[in-house]
Amino acid sequence: MLVKNAWYVAAWADELGAAPLGRRICDEAVVLFRDAAGRASALADYCCHRSAPLSAGKVVETGLECGYHGMVYGGDGACVSIPGQVHIPPKARVRNYPLVEKDALLWIWMGHASQADPAQIVDYPFHNDTANWPHKHTMYEIAGSANLMVDNLMDLTHLAYVHTTTIGGNAKAHVEAIMQTTPTETGLKFTRWMLETAPPPTYRKGAPQLADKIDRWQEFEFIAPGAVLQYTGATDAGTGAYDRGIRDGGFQLRIFHGLTPATETTCYYFWSGANGYRQNEPQATLDLYNELEVAFKEDVRIVGLQQARLSEVGEDVLINIVADGARVHMRRVIEKLLAKENAAPVLV
Repeated sequence: MLVKNAWYVAAWADELGAAPLGRRICDEAVVLFRDAAGRASALADYCCHRSAPLSAGKVVETGLECGYHGMVYGGDGACVSIPGQVHIPPKARVRNYPLVEKDALLWIWMGHASQADPAQIVDYPFHNDTANWPHKHTMYEIAGSANLMVDNLMDLTHLAYVHTTTIGGNAKAHVEAIMQTTPTETGLKFTRWMLETAPPPTYRKGAPQLADKIDRWQEFEFIAPGAVLQYTGATDAGTGAYDRGIRDGGFQLRIFHGLTPATETTCYYFWSGANGYRQNEPQATLDLYNELEVAFKEDVRIVGLQQARLSEVGEDVLINIVADGARVHMRRVIEKLLAKENAAPVLV
């Protein structure tokens, strides 16, 4: 089952231009479009006349025009124009989904609209701070569930095995990392420290001045059901990052991870990589993005393989190990959200 009473990333704001954009979110067909004033809206992706996908239509001055018979819909889902007909029936409308544009992202609420509180949307001001955190972003369609992708981010011991040429590093250092996990009202936070370890290739390329031994941190916050905020980096070993909080002068980056279910077994992965070490060099930001893209496509591959096998054997055959602590907590948070949603009275 999928949590629907939650804010999910529907698209990057700059994905939505002059043409409508179709997406399947929480197993529902949705169309996104901007009206003449540039306001973004989300509607059920079908025309109430003959069910042609509105995403196959076009944006006109008065709204979104169906490409089959020319009916036009406003951002609230109501039909505003029918060719050759003056009277518009009250039932001539499709569902409108709450949609909020914030921090370079379009956030959608797939559940009961009356419960959609924009104050609950994740804050990520770093997308707007291009002076200190220049970034580049993208989206992948993944043949694996959103939960599996969040699992992947909650257990970072996989880095040493999946990402050997980029962000991985020494396997022993990952397994023996100093780990602190803190539950929150919306999910959990965890911090990992790898002390006196060698810089992985991506770190060395981004900050060649780093010493042969570094103190490396990874700070993650999971905000249920599908956002993970990451702040990570390193300084020369013993220079105060771990014991005194001195993190300047080394390598640091921020990554936004947004996981949105398309179906039970597929998802959209929205991510951005922000450069926090050579901010005045556009090439450094691009190089960082390219390094992360290699690593994250490795994640896409392994999660796709994992999903295919899970579809055969199921999750009941799986065991947990020590490294699964954050992942297990994440799954419990999702289960609580589902239980709360299923227990709530049906709203109309």
